[in-house]
Amino acid sequence: MNPNETRTLWISIGAALFGVFLLYSYTQEKSASLTKQFGAKKRVVIAKQTINAMQTIDETMLQVIDKPQDFVEPSAINDPEIAVGKVALAPIKEGEQVLESKIITPGPVTGLSLQVAPGKRAVTIPVDEVRGVAKLIKPGDRIDLVAAIDMGSGLNKKRVIKTIMEDVVILATGLRVANELPRLYEKSGKNEYIRNISSDTGFTNVTIEVAPKEAQDLIYILSTAPGSLYMTLRHPTDRTKKARTLGLSNVDSLLDRVPSSALQQSARSKLPTPTKRNTKTKTRSRTKRNGGYIDL
Repeated sequence: MNPNETRTLWISIGAALFGVFLLYSYTQEKSASLTKQFGAKKRVVIAKQTINAMQTIDETMLQVIDKPQDFVEPSAINDPEIAVGKVALAPIKEGEQVLESKIITPGPVTGLSLQVAPGKRAVTIPVDEVRGVAKLIKPGDRIDLVAAIDMGSGLNKKRVIKTIMEDVVILATGLRVANELPRLYEKSGKNEYIRNISSDTGFTNVTIEVAPKEAQDLIYILSTAPGSLYMTLRHPTDRTKKARTLGLSNVDSLLDRVPSSALQQSARSKLPTPTKRNTKTKTRSRTKRNGGYIDL
């Protein structure tokens, strides 16, 4: 290699090093500017793919990146091990930061007994769309129970409606309990999968919390007329009790609320329409016959 080629090589190497130095200086300056504007970078875990609600999280679904501190959400996790094995309470979109408030540990099933308050009892009653408020109830809701009961016998038999229990807590709808994850493990052949039951309306019974004497009354009604119980849904903050002032509802109580004029009008409308009579005036005359008078 001649001296000219050697000098050209060293000039090229020097230019390359100088370019690298300028690029490094620029990136450092830019990084310092961004750090000053948005804060230092912080490690954060994001979703590598969309994670559905009630889905168990594994390491393949997560990714660790660095973000400016000002763009990191307060409850975002910085270690993927915190989320692995836990369940997403709500959908986590791809690229979204994984928050502690959106994941929960699926602990062992505790059963229903720990949900029942001391001194209370759990009773299960059947429901359908009509008797169970269209099955829009969920664990934790509060309801009133209304019973349709037949009284008397024979011609004296009549049905009465009465609110028998108020402000009753629903402990479970079907298999869904308040403190458990709303999901079921199901098996189809050799495959197992998880079914989200947070909006499930396929249940046919609900379990409620009542006092021991109320449990007896309910079991009596269920053993004699299981289809006679109806639910009315309360607002979560409503704790009023007015059953004593409501009285019974029956045919007589309904008729008492109808104005008498309306009842009379209804009765008149059911009467048969009288047939028209011939109102033509008959003309009567008298004629003399055989020494007397006869009417014509």
